[in-house]
This record gives sequence, structure tokens and C-alpha cells, in this order.
Amino acid sequence: MLQKPEVNVFWFRRDLRVHDNHALFQALTSGKPVLPIFIFDPNILDKLDKPFDLRVQFIHETIESLQQSFAQVGSSIQVYYNTPIDVFKTLLDTYQLSAVFTNHDYEPFALERDTQIESMLSTQGVSFNTFKDQVIFEKSEVIKDDGTPYTVFTPYSRKWKARLLHNPLPSFPSESKLAACYATPSKLVVSLEHMGFSKKNHDFPVLEFPTQVVSKYGEQRNFPAIDGTSKLGVHLRFGTISIRALAAFAESRSEVFLNELIWRDFYHMILWNFPRVGKGLSFKRVYDDIQWRTDEDDFEKWCTGQTGYPIVDAGMRELLNTGFMHNRVRMITASFLTKHLLIDWRWGEAWFAKHLLDFDLAANNGGWQWAAGSGCDAAPYFRVFNPALQTEKFDKQGTYIRKWVPEFDTLTYVQPMVQHEFARKRCLDTYAKTLKKDI
Repeated sequence: MLQKPEVNVFWFRRDLRVHDNHALFQALTSGKPVLPIFIFDPNILDKLDKPFDLRVQFIHETIESLQQSFAQVGSSIQVYYNTPIDVFKTLLDTYQLSAVFTNHDYEPFALERDTQIESMLSTQGVSFNTFKDQVIFEKSEVIKDDGTPYTVFTPYSRKWKARLLHNPLPSFPSESKLAACYATPSKLVVSLEHMGFSKKNHDFPVLEFPTQVVSKYGEQRNFPAIDGTSKLGVHLRFGTISIRALAAFAESRSEVFLNELIWRDFYHMILWNFPRVGKGLSFKRVYDDIQWRTDEDDFEKWCTGQTGYPIVDAGMRELLNTGFMHNRVRMITASFLTKHLLIDWRWGEAWFAKHLLDFDLAANNGGWQWAAGSGCDAAPYFRVFNPALQTEKFDKQGTYIRKWVPEFDTLTYVQPMVQHEFARKRCLDTYAKTLKKDI
């Protein structure tokens, strides 16, 4: 009987790069040949709209590119289309596994999956080792002096920056250790078609440090007609860029840009310490009692960019067409759904989750609860964005609007579905009925 090859496994997930990859570095320096794997999990894929999902396409293209890096050292990523538990059973049958290495994931589904995998592996004497990689500070690394988690961003960000000052960012030169990979012929990546998907013509954001954007980020980031944001959301989401390298890049160039990376850590910290927010519950529990309108026709108009409010419609159409929406416009559209239409923030959260290329549960939930007033560090419930004033401030010439709503100043453009003052009063009255104890 042939002896099984002895290997350690590295499991790619939200870290699709070979450079400065923490768990990959730990695997490659563990003393045993490393077998890199990626799993297309039908538990996740079957919930997506087929045949087109740009995120699946992005992952697939990235893995094909990574495959070239491993081929150069005589190795290959083993790509599976199966449930993780079945994949690891196959690996146990095929190899003598000593350890599995992967990077932390903080979402409820991922935590349950990892607990299941770790438990199964432990029965076979295989260790399951996870490392921090997708954030700078995680879990309880930045907490109040009394040991409790922050729920307000500004003091959290001050403590975050102080901690960074005294804890220089580490680097994990995994790209220089790839020769430690298990030697195996290069394999074809399972096709999109085999998984029920098709490829769409799409230009994904370029992966590069945005020197020009960051230099003017503070002045330009709020104007959707200007190319003033980094467009790195999808790369951060899937780990094709190192958050440590990006933070080091931003640290000496733009505090405003660095703050955006801190917001990302903040929302991940909130999800970890208050996991209910990832399970459809409000951070402020009393907000779960608000009597939302369940008007599916109004929701459909918002989804498709037919509200009669040009800045809102532009954002929703940009999202549908590109998988991207400018952050300022995300706030405007979210406020409109929750305050003007008085529709449950969870409906909007799910719509963004379905369409955003850079969908991240922690940040998406944090943003939506901020808009609804139900979250930590949220906008007060009585703050209702006026789309006309937002347009005046951030798209005065209508450049962004005209790109996505070319008919907005013609007779064919839809009438506003609700009047601002009426909607504002209805919102405040409804919120006040539930929140009167807080007034």
C-alpha cells in the first residue's frame, strides 16, 4: 500500500494573494510541504443569482492568476467545488495531514463552518491554525480602559492610532517562501460553467496603491462625479491587497484615508463583540420595535432607481450596472429607504449584499444601521438626509446624475414618489412612537 504524502494545508479564503499573507507565511515556514487549496462552497454559491455574479467571477479570475504563481515553483492550488467538510474528508483520504493553516474570518456563518472543520480535524489529530490577516486590530485588541468594547468610533480611532504607534505593522513575506509548496502538476481551475455561472464583460478596479487619490482624498472623496476614491473595496474584501501594506501606505499620506480603514476595523470589532448585528438584529434593541412599512412596490422603485429623486436614482442604477456605489451616495440612498420610505433597513442591507462587489457583512451592516439610527455611533434618528441639499453640496452640476439618469431633466423622468417634508414628518412621528422613552 502506497504511503500517503505528508503535507500541511493552506486554505485560501478572504486572502487571495501570495504576498504578505499571514497564514500562508506560517504554513510555508512550518517545516512540511504546503498544499494550497481553495473551496467554492455550494452552500454559498447556491444562494446567488445565476448565471452572472461578478464576485464569483472576480474570485475565479484571481485564482487563475494565483495558479500561475504556484506553477512557477512547481506547485498548484487544488480548487474544489464542494462543501468544506467533504473537501477535508477527501484530503484526509488522500494525504497525511499534520496541520491546516488559514486566516481568521469573523462572520457568523464562517465561524460555524470553522468550528465544524476544526472539530472534525481534531478527531484525526490534525491541528487547525488561524491567524489575523484581513484587519489591523481585531476582536478585543482595541478596547476601553475598563476592558469593554468601544461602541463609538472617535475614541476607538484614537486608541487604534495610539496602539499602531506602539505596535509597528508586521510583514509576512510569504511570496519569498513559495518553494516550500508541495510539488504537484498545475491543475485546471474548476470552470465557472461547471458551477452554473457565466462570465460577463467587466473591468474590475485596478489593483494598485492609489497615490494620486490618497493625496487629495480629504478634499475629493465626497464628490461622486470625481474619481476621488480608491475603488479598492473589492480587493480588500477578497484580500487581493494586504491591509497592512495599505495602512502603512496611508499612514504617512492621509489621515482621512487611514480613518476609512479604521472604520473597517471598527465594524469588524462590533460584529465580533455584538454578534447579534450579523443575525438581523439592531445594535440598539429598541429599534427592532419600529413599525416599518412593508411596501414592496416602493421598495422595487428604490431598487431600480425610479424614486424621482435624481441623486438616489443615480446611485441605485450605478449599483445595478457596475456592482459599485460611491460611499457618499450609499449614505444618501440608505437614508432615503429607511427615512423617506420608512422601509426596514434589513431590506436595503440584503439588496446591497446581493449587488455590491465589495460586500462585506460587517461594513454593510454597520453602514445600514448607521443610516437607520439603530446602530452604534449612529446618526440620530431625527437626522434625515435631504436629497436636494445633498445634491447641491456634492453634485451641484449634476454630472454624476446625468451619467446614470440622463432623462432626469426631461418630461419623461418620474415624479418624486414621496414629498420630502411629508416623508420627514412621517419618519420622525413613527420613530418617536417607538423611541419615546429615549426622547
